[in-house]
Amino acid sequence: MAKKYVIGLDYGSDSARAIIVDALTGEELATAVKYYPRWTEGKYCDPAINQYRQHPLDYIEVLEATIKESLAKCPAGTAEQVVGIAFDTTGSTPVFTDAAGTPLSLLPEFAENPNAMFVLWKDHTAVKEAAEINKLCKEWKIDYSAYEGGIYSSEWFWAKALHVLREDEAVRKSAYSIVEHCEWLPAILTGANKAEDIVRSRCAEGHKAMWHEKWGGLPAEDFLVALDPLLAGYRDRLFTETETADKAVGHLTEEWAKRLGLTTNVVVAGGAFDCHMGAVGSGVTPRTLVRIIGTSTCDIMVSSYEEMGDKLIKGICGQVDGSVIPGYVGLEAGQSAFGDVYAWFKRVLEFPIKKIIGNSTLIDEATKAKLVDEACSQIIPALTKEAELIPISESTVIATDWMNGRRTPDANQMLKGTITGLTLGSSAPRIFRALVEATAFGSKAIVDRFRSEGVQIDAVIGIGGISLKSPFVMQTLSDVLNMPIKVCKTEQACALGAAMFAATAAGVYGKVEEAQQAMGPGFASEYTPNAENAKAYQAIYEQYVKVGQFTEKELFC
Repeated sequence: MAKKYVIGLDYGSDSARAIIVDALTGEELATAVKYYPRWTEGKYCDPAINQYRQHPLDYIEVLEATIKESLAKCPAGTAEQVVGIAFDTTGSTPVFTDAAGTPLSLLPEFAENPNAMFVLWKDHTAVKEAAEINKLCKEWKIDYSAYEGGIYSSEWFWAKALHVLREDEAVRKSAYSIVEHCEWLPAILTGANKAEDIVRSRCAEGHKAMWHEKWGGLPAEDFLVALDPLLAGYRDRLFTETETADKAVGHLTEEWAKRLGLTTNVVVAGGAFDCHMGAVGSGVTPRTLVRIIGTSTCDIMVSSYEEMGDKLIKGICGQVDGSVIPGYVGLEAGQSAFGDVYAWFKRVLEFPIKKIIGNSTLIDEATKAKLVDEACSQIIPALTKEAELIPISESTVIATDWMNGRRTPDANQMLKGTITGLTLGSSAPRIFRALVEATAFGSKAIVDRFRSEGVQIDAVIGIGGISLKSPFVMQTLSDVLNMPIKVCKTEQACALGAAMFAATAAGVYGKVEEAQQAMGPGFASEYTPNAENAKAYQAIYEQYVKVGQFTEKELFC
């Protein structure tokens, strides 16, 4: 039988990775990871105002680099046997375009304008706009947020679009349409040269743009104009229909086939968000919660139409028909910060190392640089080692995980993180343990919300770097949830999920579930809860809830 290979590309917050996979067996031939060059330099971002923007050239450059490097690692002739390619990206990550569907920042006059660039998921500059959307949804004859958990977030499509339109007159005058990152990549590879020709993602638009068949697609024009007249006309210039990611968008153009070292026979699949494809790559099935654990988390489930019925799950990030696996309702939740909470604490502890040792005159520059790098790289491992030794009975420091606001349950990006119960004996490892517990408690709040809304959860799967590299975090999570957690074997579950969609779109499989069965990676390990720890954590979790309620009601009312 002739070999058939597929390529999955996973665009994360900091980097992109490509994976080349045998479409018939799931065997990984090669992978490559590249960091976004401009993002790495901190360009176009202002953390002080929660502004995070990415230049489309970063996406194009890593696309070429990762695919070429991956192909170079493969046996001769592999490129000619590649039959499909698919993308997953972060989201919501929209950008304004001209009539040709070109992001404005690719035009000379906007090349250095952050407002003409992709607005990353973690950009929270649109908090005011999100609040206005929520208010209008509750007053309008149709609640367009109903299938978004009933609360619209500043991390999502319309809030970001409106904020940019209000802030930037030049963008406002030149913008014609808006496109999500996961839609733009398939569009450029297949030669779409009009904004109207871009195939729109069911996943992206259903979860983030309030698209639903029930009301004929996007929110009505009169709703958008009532929100702000600046949105007038965008609905007609956007789209009515969306497609699931298993559908082919087209084939590689001659230009892109040449640039990537592939053939024009390669089918390009529709795009979707990273966590949705990651859930597929890890083997999601009904009643299974897949936790994609990284800088933030995304929690994905699929449910049959029969089990969902008429349920509207409150406070999650949407329920969308076909957003994960066509033929099922996809459910999304998540935490705005998980690994980012640990990274924040690491940066706090790095300060004296970088500012004192880094400026020392007692040692030469080369030794100083090595010492700083070594010390900084060992902070989390050292904290983990010490934190693991602290009995749960001594977990007297309580933290909340809202360092970047709260995504689920009940999105509120105005919230801030808190740490309480500090004493003169509260050491760095004790604070770190409280932060790990906080991220686990935030996870439990999500599970509890699903269950209280009638969604059954029988199993948990963890994917992502933290799930594979931090037994301490994963065991704490298992104890807090009081559930076993299986860890997906591959570090590239999102890219592998994209490869599964590529194989389906290319016709290797008739449906995504068949690709899952044939290409699934299996599990590397399983964490089981300790009964005593689970009982102890339930009591501490109740304190976490009380601290959270105080934070939200008393400090941010």
